[in-house]
Amino acid sequence: MTLVSSQPPHARPHGQSPLHAVQVLGGGSAGSSAHVRSLAAGLVARGVRVTVCAPDEAEHLYDFTGTGAAHVAVDRSTDPASVAALRAVCAEADLVHAHGLHAGLRASLALGRRVPFVVTWHTRAHAEGPRAHLLRLLERRVAKAASVLLGTSSDLVDRARARGARDARLAAVALPAPVGRAADGAGEEHHEAADGPKARAELGATERPLLLAVGALERHGGHEVLLDAAAMWRELDPVPLLVIAGEGVLRPDLQRRIETEDLPVRLLGSRRDVPELLAAADLALLPSRWESRSVFAQEALRAGVPLVATEVGGTPELVGDAAELVPYGDAGALGGAVVRLLGDPGRRQWLVERGTWQAGTWPTEDATVAQVLSVYDELTRPVPFA
Repeated sequence: MTLVSSQPPHARPHGQSPLHAVQVLGGGSAGSSAHVRSLAAGLVARGVRVTVCAPDEAEHLYDFTGTGAAHVAVDRSTDPASVAALRAVCAEADLVHAHGLHAGLRASLALGRRVPFVVTWHTRAHAEGPRAHLLRLLERRVAKAASVLLGTSSDLVDRARARGARDARLAAVALPAPVGRAADGAGEEHHEAADGPKARAELGATERPLLLAVGALERHGGHEVLLDAAAMWRELDPVPLLVIAGEGVLRPDLQRRIETEDLPVRLLGSRRDVPELLAAADLALLPSRWESRSVFAQEALRAGVPLVATEVGGTPELVGDAAELVPYGDAGALGGAVVRLLGDPGRRQWLVERGTWQAGTWPTEDATVAQVLSVYDELTRPVPFA
């Protein structure tokens, strides 16, 4: 006869403490940080004891303790002090769940005993030359260390399997309600919320189409291609205005091009009012070299803003036919799609309606928590005995 407990781990036998799940936050992007907050809230509500290991600035922005979780300040580094601090927390855990590649590495270094180890890959790092080889080694180490690796898009799951993951699965990841979110994931200046018409007036787009892109100004963001495309719609009447919310190392170069080429583009810097900017926008643009489950793409479809995006990574499975998809790096295709949509209100309305339908197919926060709990249950249930 085989005896196993019928209780899930969050409903522990009488007299035992509840399951203790430690969440380790990695790079702290807006998507992964908001996901950890949402997950912590759902787990605590279901009786799980949750500790979030993240820097103090992440706690300030995302208020993990407001969900009922505990917060332990741990820097995002692999120095001995940070690993030791993480090891002390993990020593009391029934299960450790790391979010991101670097969080996975730090957690694997900190685990001094055999404990179920879940890793969620929310995105992928970009590297070239010798750094690309180091990145592959890092991915292989984390993939092999994980009891279960959850990827937020199918290509991330395939990547994890190629790196040697024992058990890689597609993660159900909801779009949580924003909590203190800046456009590039950084906690910089705050802008007062404004409705659509007010935002258009503030941006100087009351009588011209407004195009919006959001994301860190980094090499993989595709912003150079976006500026190339902007030259295509400069001849339209009225001339559309492209505004880009986000900060990054490319800002000086982009600003120089905008001024030198007299492009109809404004760099807005970090913004916390992305929903209000979307309410003002006629089109949303996502020119990235790679995306998993783009928060901005999800926000655009839910807000009823037609989206033009590159056909890369997890974007096609995320948006389906509810967006205009173009090849990465093709300024002509990107600019042409914008020009066509601005001249075709019927197509824009179809995309709005299709976007609303597509958004309804995405996982809810309850479904996300339920999947994670089922994984925790698998990894912590008692071993059957005869």
